[in-house]
Amino acid sequence: MGDVSADRAERAPFDTSVAHVARVYDYWLGGKDNFAADRAAADQAIEAFPGIPLSARSNRAFQARAVRFLAGDAGIRQFLDIGTGIPMVNHTHQVAQAVAPESRVVYTDNDPVVLAHARALLTSSPEGRTDYVDADLCDPQTILDRAARTLDFSRPVAVMLMAILQHVDDASDPLGIVATLTGALPPGSYLALSHPASDIDAEAMAKMAAVLNEMMAEKVTFRDRAAVAPFFDGLELVEPGLVQASKWRPASEVEASSPAALWAGVARKP
Repeated sequence: MGDVSADRAERAPFDTSVAHVARVYDYWLGGKDNFAADRAAADQAIEAFPGIPLSARSNRAFQARAVRFLAGDAGIRQFLDIGTGIPMVNHTHQVAQAVAPESRVVYTDNDPVVLAHARALLTSSPEGRTDYVDADLCDPQTILDRAARTLDFSRPVAVMLMAILQHVDDASDPLGIVATLTGALPPGSYLALSHPASDIDAEAMAKMAAVLNEMMAEKVTFRDRAAVAPFFDGLELVEPGLVQASKWRPASEVEASSPAALWAGVARKP
């Protein structure tokens, strides 16, 4: 296992009077790691877009299906999960190690809320390993350098970017960030990505974005399918391609019909 300093985790500073994305998302998923400001922002977002709790659950379900595919059919044994959020059931290491116990998983976030829960991310099967890296998505080289303590970048790695790139505005070059990450991967590696959509339930999503940007410290930039597709440039999308998150290899008709205002895809580096 990796290690996170216990007193550092306990001292992790955060302001509970301002809504925070990890805690808002936790509330939508039915978690308990949230405060009044988070619930107020989350409820206003629900008022703007009533489908957001189901959309958040669809994103988590897509993540689990993608990890099962990667650890199973694709044979991936190394995962770099960036922007992991507050730990909940079916996190990447739990899903991957249920398929392949020897899987290694590195989680990355720069969020003091997540850092305070980081020890929960460091459970592992005896055969595998987990680690947590405190780093910012906007500094991808640092993420790669620190992840290399646990992952062997001469062998295939799956990079997971689940509903995180909306927190990188266009001026911060999100395409360049993803290109740096995928550029460091050897052939046979994968990128799994989901992104809130500006062109699914467009009016409601625009209202929700306005609410979140007014009430949360972290700002959001939702993107349409045409803006999400270039994140996969140079990679080979696996079937069914870049689709609504609930339509990516759903396990049932119920799962397929779930509201999901996100684009999602998994692609292989040739």
